[in-house]
Amino acid sequence: MACVNVKAVRQPDLVLIRWSRNPLIAGSPRRITAARVIGSSQPCRATLVTNGLLSTALGCLLDDFKIVYQKRTTSTSGYLLLQRFRIQT
Repeated sequence: MACVNVKAVRQPDLVLIRWSRNPLIAGSPRRITAARVIGSSQPCRATLVTNGLLSTALGCLLDDFKIVYQKRTTSTSGYLLLQRFRIQT
């Protein structure tokens, strides 16, 4: 029997963010209400905090991640799914 060199396929990193804004204040910023990471979100993990600004998290995440899905659930809330494929070395 011949030996076959088998490598595991690297799975993408996923970040799901739920956000909302204060409906009583016009133009209020979107804030993170929940975040879930599958894989790794480094170096942006510190920006994914409850009540943190979504703009701050996206400023970091969009260097490596791409938004693959986004949905507004109401006029003041929604969610985003971001994905990063890592290059195998």
